[in-house]
Amino acid sequence: MSPILVRPVREQLEHDRIIRLLHGKSRRKYDAAMNPGAEQNIPVGTGASALYPDLVLHSSERGRRLEVIVEVETGESVNHLEALAEWAHYSKIRAAFHLYVPAGMVDVARRLCEDNRIPVTEVWSYHSVGDDVRFALIHRSKEAPVLAPAPRRAAASPEPEPKDKTAPAKRAAAKRVEAKGSEGKSKRSGGRPAKPAAPRRKVVAVKKTARPAKRK
Repeated sequence: MSPILVRPVREQLEHDRIIRLLHGKSRRKYDAAMNPGAEQNIPVGTGASALYPDLVLHSSERGRRLEVIVEVETGESVNHLEALAEWAHYSKIRAAFHLYVPAGMVDVARRLCEDNRIPVTEVWSYHSVGDDVRFALIHRSKEAPVLAPAPRRAAASPEPEPKDKTAPAKRAAAKRVEAKGSEGKSKRSGGRPAKPAAPRRKVVAVKKTARPAKRK
């Protein structure tokens, strides 16, 4: 049972109203049950160690695994005793722990969690605007489950390129085409081998020298 045995009537009514609002929202995703006020409808655990959070959210699948536990606090219940008596125990359960506190008590709740080393998955604030209640996410745990590293695979040796089985046939066909081409050339030249071209003669320019004038 909570150390805050008796809340002011107004706070208790607000507390139970928040629980019912969250219960209605959670039913869209979970199999939700609640323990408003002094009711003990759904426990977490068995026997003398059973706990009764404000909201208990199970998976809607066949196994009904426990997914989230929710605790709603009011201004009077955000204190050191409450943190040690309830928050510390809820944080050790294998489920996400969501804590809802009034907007004006966010810093106090954070300090209590840090001083007492209480890990909380999510911290939400709430405040009333007329008949409406507005919620704001203040903190979400960044811790993620540690996954074992995947075993390294040995580097695969490059596969040899497949041999082209048609390569010999392609080379033989190319030789036949080449032979036919040379045969056609020889026929056009009368079956005689072409004469080698005569080497081109170099033309040397001769400079003309002036002849001496004849004597008279």
